[in-house]
Amino acid sequence: MDENIRRANRIAVKKIDSRRVKRIRDEDFFKTLEEVFDHATLMALYDLLKRGFIDIVYGAVNSGKEAKVYWAQDSKGLDIAVKIYLTSTAEFKNSMLPYIVGDPRFKVVKRTTRAIVYTWARKEFANLAKAFEVGVRVPRPLKVNKNILLMEFVGVGGVPAPLLKDYLPSDLDGFFEVVLDYMRLLYQKGRLVHSDLSEYNIMVEDELPVFIDFGQAVVLDHPLAEEFLRRDVKNILRFFGRHGLDVPSLEEAILWVKGDSS
Repeated sequence: MDENIRRANRIAVKKIDSRRVKRIRDEDFFKTLEEVFDHATLMALYDLLKRGFIDIVYGAVNSGKEAKVYWAQDSKGLDIAVKIYLTSTAEFKNSMLPYIVGDPRFKVVKRTTRAIVYTWARKEFANLAKAFEVGVRVPRPLKVNKNILLMEFVGVGGVPAPLLKDYLPSDLDGFFEVVLDYMRLLYQKGRLVHSDLSEYNIMVEDELPVFIDFGQAVVLDHPLAEEFLRRDVKNILRFFGRHGLDVPSLEEAILWVKGDSS
């Protein structure tokens, strides 16, 4: 990393530290900030801290190639998830584009990684808001600032609710029905397709599904919406069928989700 960038980052971290150091509970948090996030991300985080959207940061709960997620609390003491998309992952930039290009809601003027990541964060916020509005159980979105997305923390005491891939609910048939209901609501009322739905993007909270990771969700006008819907339904049928459920055919399930069946 260039020394000028390092120096700018240290200044940004000091700004956060001078106001909130007593509120940061993860001993590796600032080290992670300096080493992983760029100056613009640090300043966006500082802005959220200063404005009270974030009050306490406890530590990381998920870390991937595209983003890091932290458990935190807001100024009212409510648990929140802080999702910070990395702006230095060129591979992620390339994988994002098919879900952004063709979505009439978002235009990326510049094809830089930073511009695309910022658009992706706004897109996930908008998709979560629409899903929440139509009655799909998702983490309620709270705020987006550049590449930082704040949303409801799904879990207890900093421990995220398990993913479906790791935990099978006791009433698997009922759970499957709710998943299909949510897909139908999302499609018919939200006019959205999740586009990456599987056991890896469904949490289990109180034995009920919570859909997560909505950055790639597209509107029905997107040229690949039907292809993405088919893939989503296929993934869901495969998972539940593998666990012994008598699932409908792919075509039957797609027709039901779209509301074309009697």
